[in-house]
Amino acid sequence: MTCRLLRIVLRVPTNPGLVVGDGEDLPFSDLNQQDEKQLQELALEERQTMVQKINMLYSELFQSLVPKEKYDKNDVLLEVTSGRTTGGDICQQFTREIFDMYQNYSSYKNWKFELLNYTPADYGGLHHAAARISGDSVYKHLKYEGGIHRVQRIPEVGLSSRMQRIHTGTMSVIVLPQPDEVDVKIDPKDLRIDTFRAKGAGGQHVNTTDSAVRLVHVPTGLVVECQQERSQIKNKEIALRVLRARLYQQIIEKDKCQQQSTRKLQVGTRAQSERIRTYNFTQDRVTDHRIAYEVRDIKEFLCGEKHLDQLIQRLLHSADEEAITEFLDENLKSAK
Repeated sequence: MTCRLLRIVLRVPTNPGLVVGDGEDLPFSDLNQQDEKQLQELALEERQTMVQKINMLYSELFQSLVPKEKYDKNDVLLEVTSGRTTGGDICQQFTREIFDMYQNYSSYKNWKFELLNYTPADYGGLHHAAARISGDSVYKHLKYEGGIHRVQRIPEVGLSSRMQRIHTGTMSVIVLPQPDEVDVKIDPKDLRIDTFRAKGAGGQHVNTTDSAVRLVHVPTGLVVECQQERSQIKNKEIALRVLRARLYQQIIEKDKCQQQSTRKLQVGTRAQSERIRTYNFTQDRVTDHRIAYEVRDIKEFLCGEKHLDQLIQRLLHSADEEAITEFLDENLKSAK
């Protein structure tokens, strides 16, 4: 019946005097206008249903071909650090805005956002901050946010605002998959633990107790500090968590080097040092340089909701296409 209705509708425009069914010719006059309209509506509904099914099957086939990333389901450690410019306050203010954006995005995705470290700067800015984000496929969605984010704007506050000209600054984002304790084991003998007095905000414990903790992983030289909490024990726990994530990242880098991947969007040390996105406030435009994608309305983008999610979905789709291309190229080479 469905096929018959489709054939009827498809033939009406090209042969208005005749309606063709399953081998039988029906005079057009036998169908009144109401019947014809109903047939067309039924056919269009069927067509839309079939198109949706085809698109769904295509999407499922596409996803089945994409090589699965080992760490996509992991939680993440997200770190932001302000860059340097002639007006350092512009970088620090921008760093706070980006950190707030990811916090809002975590709420938008129903993820848990746990603040680990927060070092404020003057004029409401931010020097450095770190957070653990946990939930459904967090690393999958945030892994392409790591890199250098550039801002172009006329500062509204701070020393730079006096000049009333466009300033350019940067900040960096690092996204590390958070391992389970079984993934990374740290031998206590490999750690040097230093304690010192906290320097930031925090109440009466500042400069009165050695609550801040510095961990040095002797074999790798990695150094982690934490002075977020009033308790030395809690600061040590947070520092260990960050250290474990950084050691885990080294394992991932080694793994990826062995795979010898050539993807442009590959996450790793190279990507973390590249400029990935520019936020031009004077033109009210966000540009992602990796996929040449532009978003208007910076304020809405920095809310960390629909606009950011749409960009992240485009990045994921682009990365999937590259992964399939690489997969097919490798198979063609091996077949020769």
